[in-house]
Amino acid sequence: MSLGPIMLDVPGTTLTDDDRRRLAHPLVGGVILFARNYTSPAQLLELTQAIRALRTPHLLIAVDHEGGRVQRFRDGFTVLPPMRELGKLWDAHPVQARRLAHECGYVLAAELRAHGVDLSFTPVLDLDYGASGVIGDRAFHSDPDAVTDLAHALMLGLKDAGMGSVGKHFPGHGFVRADSHLEIPLDERRYADIEQADLIPFRRMADYGMTGVMPAHVIYPAVDSQPAGFSKIWLQQILRAELGFDGVIFSDDLSMEGASVAGTPVERARAALEAGCDMALVCNNCAAADAVLEGLTALNWRMPAVSIARMARLHGKPHAPNMTELREQPRYATALHDIAGIGRGSADLWATDRSNTCGQN
Repeated sequence: MSLGPIMLDVPGTTLTDDDRRRLAHPLVGGVILFARNYTSPAQLLELTQAIRALRTPHLLIAVDHEGGRVQRFRDGFTVLPPMRELGKLWDAHPVQARRLAHECGYVLAAELRAHGVDLSFTPVLDLDYGASGVIGDRAFHSDPDAVTDLAHALMLGLKDAGMGSVGKHFPGHGFVRADSHLEIPLDERRYADIEQADLIPFRRMADYGMTGVMPAHVIYPAVDSQPAGFSKIWLQQILRAELGFDGVIFSDDLSMEGASVAGTPVERARAALEAGCDMALVCNNCAAADAVLEGLTALNWRMPAVSIARMARLHGKPHAPNMTELREQPRYATALHDIAGIGRGSADLWATDRSNTCGQN
C-alpha cells in the first residue's frame, strides 16, 4: 500500500484500536507526534515501532522539534537552544555560528532517528521583524543572508544524521503580528517587498536541496485572496515554477484558525491538496480526521505519482544507530560538548575558547 496524502496525530502515548483503524486508511501517509505522545525515550521508541509496524512502506513519522520553545521531547533528549542564539553569534562570528548550527542539526536528527522518528519540521526560515510573537526567537535572524547561512548549515547537520529538512513558513510568517493558530493573519506588503527579503531563504534553500516546505496560514492579499497554503499562485506558480522547488509541500495544521477561511475540514484538505500540497496535516481533532478521510474517499481522491515519489525521499536513512550506539560515537560526544555552551556566554568567549575548532565542517 502506498502512502496517502493525509498526516494525522494520535491522542496518547500508545496506539488505540481507533488509532490503528485510522492510520491503516489508504489515504493516510504520516503521523505527527506532540509532547502529549511522550513520556520517556523507551516509550517513544515503542510507539514509533508500533506505528511503523502498521504499514509497508511505513507511515512517515514527524514532529515539530526545532529547539527553544518548540521541542516536543525534552526529558532524555538534548535540550536545544532557540535558533535566535545562533543568529546572535552569527553577527560577530559567522563561521563559528555555522559550525554550531551544523552540530545542532546533527544532534537533533541523530536523537530523533535513534527513536524511530523520520522527520522534524525544521528549519524555520521566517525573518525576525520583531513583530510576530508566535515566531519570535524561533527565527535565526532578521537578515535573509544570516537565515540562509544558518539554515543551510543546520540542514547539512540533519542530513549527516540521515534526516531531511522542511523549511517553514513559506513565503514568510515573521512580518505579521497575528498568530495563525488563533487568527487569520494578513500581510499586506507588495510581492516585490516579500521577494526581496522573505523569499530569499526559501529560494536559496530550494537550490541547496531542501526536501520539504510548509506554507503559512497567512493571506497576502497583494498576491492572492487565499492563505499561502491554499494558493495555487504561491505554491505552483511561485514555489514550484519560479523557485524551482521539487520537494514535498506539507500544509500547516488544517485545524488552525488561519485555515478556517477554506471551510469545513474536508474542504480545507481538498483546497490544500488542489492548491499544490502533497500532504495535508489534520491534528488535534479526531472527528475532523475521520471526516476528512471519509470525504476524500467519497471524492475518490488519489495521491499523484509525483507526490508519492517525493514522499519516498523523506523516510529517514535506514539503520540509524540507537542511543547506546550513538553515545559511543566520538562525533556525537563532540557535538554535545560544542552546543552545550550556546547562549551561555558572549560571542567573544566562544571565539576565544573554541577558535581551534572553527572550520572543521
